Amino acid sequence: MPISARFSPTGYRGTDVSVTRDIPRAWLRPRVVMAEHLARGLRDDTAFVFLMVGCSLVFVSQLPRLSREAFLRDEDFMILMGGTLMAWVFLAPLLFYILALISHVAARLFGGRGTGLGARISLFWALLAVSPAMLLNGLTAGFIGPGPALSAVGLVTFAGFFWIWLSSLYVAEYSV
Repeated sequence: MPISARFSPTGYRGTDVSVTRDIPRAWLRPRVVMAEHLARGLRDDTAFVFLMVGCSLVFVSQLPRLSREAFLRDEDFMILMGGTLMAWVFLAPLLFYILALISHVAARLFGGRGTGLGARISLFWALLAVSPAMLLNGLTAGFIGPGPALSAVGLVTFAGFFWIWLSSLYVAEYSV
């Protein structure tokens, strides 16, 4: 047996755990992808990585828009970038944890049987899965600016986030 068949870089044998392959699948079949994530036995550290990578990618997605604003308004780009960094990398994760708690409690009120971890993973996974659309939204805001194109990309991103999140939350809370 070759060594590559016995060991994988991720430590999982015979299981593909690449989230980059799961992201496009999540847009089409979010319940299946979430069920696979939960079947792997994800832990809080994985949920935290989903959250921080998602927030970091959203921060990066804002840079073209900030550059455009700085140029058009003759403002300092570094100040705008610092405020956005503070918002997305330090404050947003706290708000996402609170939103996950609220969604878990709301699901419990409607008969959900899942765990807080499942609610966190569903929200954080939705943020990570929608990050490519956020990158496209940021590029559209930076290069094209306000208009129908930005509105359309923003609407698809917003709808995609809620589609993935609510579908994943359903699996985490009601498919247990």
